[in-house]
This record gives sequence, C-alpha cells and structure tokens, in this order.
Amino acid sequence: MIRNSIIVLLIGLALGGVANSQSPAPIIVQPANAAAATSTSFKTADLADTQSIPAAIKLLEQIKAGNADVLAKQKAALEKLDELQEAADQLQIFAKRG
Repeated sequence: MIRNSIIVLLIGLALGGVANSQSPAPIIVQPANAAAATSTSFKTADLADTQSIPAAIKLLEQIKAGNADVLAKQKAALEKLDELQEAADQLQIFAKRG
C-alpha cells in the first residue's frame, strides 16, 4: 500500500515537472511602421474614394429600399400575430366559461 502511494507520488512529480518545462516562450512582435505606409497610399486612396462615392450612394439607396420592404413585411406579420394572439386569448376565456 505504501509502495503504491510512493509510485503514484513519483509519477505525479515527474508529470508535474514535464508540464512546467513545456511552457512556450513569449513571442515579442515589433510594431509596424504605420506612418510610412499611410503617407504613400494617401493620394491614391483619395482618387479611388472620389470615384466610388456615387456608386456607394446608389448601393446604399438600394439597400435602404430593400430594408424598407423587409420592415413592411415584418410589421404586417407582427400585426397578424397580434390578432392571432388576441383571438387565442378570447378562445381561452370562452373555454373557461363553458
């Protein structure tokens, strides 16, 4: 019995030592030089933005119209669900009376 306890203790200590020795070393990442990257691409980004603004506005208007349609359908569905809920409540009241 004592021999088994000693063996379990030694195995536990051995595994504990292995677990501690396998921890990874910390990785240090150097920050990127963001100032140089933005100064070179600033002029090309302005040109691309001025050309894509009207297209983006049209796309947003289409999305807005689609969202309005979805909202109208959802509103109609909610109204119908409210009517069904009221009818179910009335049926429940009448069922209790009878």
